[in-house]
Amino acid sequence: MFDKMRRGKQQLSQDETERILRANTSGVLALIDGNGYPYTVPLSFVYSDGKIYFHSAKTGHKINAVRNCKKATFCVIDKDDVKPEKFTTFYKSAVAFGNVEIVENSEETLYAINLLGEKYYPDHSAELHAEIEKFKNAFLMIRFDIEHLTGKQCIELI
Repeated sequence: MFDKMRRGKQQLSQDETERILRANTSGVLALIDGNGYPYTVPLSFVYSDGKIYFHSAKTGHKINAVRNCKKATFCVIDKDDVKPEKFTTFYKSAVAFGNVEIVENSEETLYAINLLGEKYYPDHSAELHAEIEKFKNAFLMIRFDIEHLTGKQCIELI
C-alpha cells in the first residue's frame, strides 16, 4: 500500500525513526480540509506505543479537517544542517502515515494529557497534575494511529 523508499540505503531503522519521534518536540500534521485542500499545522506532540497525541482547541480548522478525513501524515525534522559549500543539507526526518481520531474516552484523554505534560514539563509532577486537574474538562486530544512509519537521512550521514 505504501511506496517503497526510492533511495533505500538512506532509510533509517525503525528504532532510529522512533527515536526521532520520542526526542523531538514539534512536527507538522497534514490533513485534508472540507474543501479538499491540504492543510498543514505545526504542533507539539508526544509519541507512545505506536500512537502520536496532540492537544487541540475544541473548534477550528484543524478539528474540522480531522472530522472531514481520517487519513493524515505527520512529519518531524530531526536534523536540518545546511551545507552551502556542498550544495546540500544534512538531514534526518521521520514521516508517519495513519489515521487521526478525536479522543472521546476520558481515561485515554487523561492518559494522553499526562504523557504530553510529562514530556514538556518534566520533574514538576505536582504542578503539572494540579494544572491538569484544573483544566481537564477543557482538553481535547487527537490520537494519530500510525499505520506506516518511515525515516530518512541524507546520503552523507550513512
